[in-house]
Amino acid sequence: MRTRPASEVWSRFPRPNLSRFLIRGRLRPGHCGSPSQSGTTLEARPPSAQGPQRVQSPESHPEAVMVVAWLQTWLTTRARLRDSTRRGYQGHLRCHLRPRLRGVLLADLDAARLQRLFASMLEAGMTEATVRRVFCTLRSALNAAVRERLIADNPARYVQIPAGRRPHAVIWTRRRVRDWHRTGARPPVAVWTTAQTRRFLKAAAGHRLFAAYHLIALRGLRRGEACGLRWADLDLDAGLAYLTRQVQHVAGKLTACPLKTEASRRAVALDPSTIAALRAHRRAQYCDARARGITLSGYVFTAPGGGPLCPEHLTRTFNKLVADAGLPPVRLHDLRHGAATLMQGRGVAADATFRVWCEDGLAGPAALPGACRGCGPAAGHAVDQGFLAAGCAG
Repeated sequence: MRTRPASEVWSRFPRPNLSRFLIRGRLRPGHCGSPSQSGTTLEARPPSAQGPQRVQSPESHPEAVMVVAWLQTWLTTRARLRDSTRRGYQGHLRCHLRPRLRGVLLADLDAARLQRLFASMLEAGMTEATVRRVFCTLRSALNAAVRERLIADNPARYVQIPAGRRPHAVIWTRRRVRDWHRTGARPPVAVWTTAQTRRFLKAAAGHRLFAAYHLIALRGLRRGEACGLRWADLDLDAGLAYLTRQVQHVAGKLTACPLKTEASRRAVALDPSTIAALRAHRRAQYCDARARGITLSGYVFTAPGGGPLCPEHLTRTFNKLVADAGLPPVRLHDLRHGAATLMQGRGVAADATFRVWCEDGLAGPAALPGACRGCGPAAGHAVDQGFLAAGCAG
């Protein structure tokens, strides 16, 4: 099918005859937009005679829009954003984009300027992963500017940013522990051995949050998922936990939020030792609330007052327990990676462990073919038996 040129297409339509609206180059009185009876032309009318002045908008003068102003407008008008995502965008604008793009017009932004901007960020010592996240934020905002017809093209399309290597989680072997004691250097992402995990759980056995750490260490929950778990989400007889929400600290208060991704909505098989820890935790929680006369909120892990537990408190308590136990440092989130390593070592959840690694942006083991076996009750029993066997062997 031949495509007609624009001149040929529009030539089929007659041009409008505007002469009937004009008298000696002036609009006839009585028509829309005509001047007053005095015959003053529209161009020559003083501002006071033209009525209220229209505020200049980006649509009327897109070339006058500043980059920083557009970034703020773009972020403000984004309605469907998770609170954590919005905070990340705000940090990118406040710390990286606003200082470097202040005073730059949106129409003057080109690929060469952006290439120099991100190169300077790398030269300043920022990691490739951080630079790429800032780049993705700016690219999204400029895509919105193209949709709003403020710019004809997105210059970020032509910027080359290093892809960045995914951090590899390393295990705290004896040699790495000796090096850490000698130099104090620690890997970006590190996980404990099974014996070290068992040693931590033994040291934390008397703590009121022991069941939370046991659950995270063996079944790989995120801290927000553990804090968002309610007793109604647990079926201890069947050995299953249904993850449907997480708790986050938003605007100064704890809020129940959706999970990180749709794939995070899942049923997790519980091993027998975790089930026993949860049953003991429920009895202790009920007795403590009855003795102190407080009303529980229905969450599995609660603050001393009975309300939901702050994820940051879970992290601070974890760091203190690790230091008291004399173990090499890991993040609380690294317990999730350690659980994936434990499951992989037992060979019970190839696809499930691969999903744990990939969801956290880590270079984990390759996914093996076959059905996922990480969600059935047998998986929990296998992990528990492997954990106990490794502990006895250590």
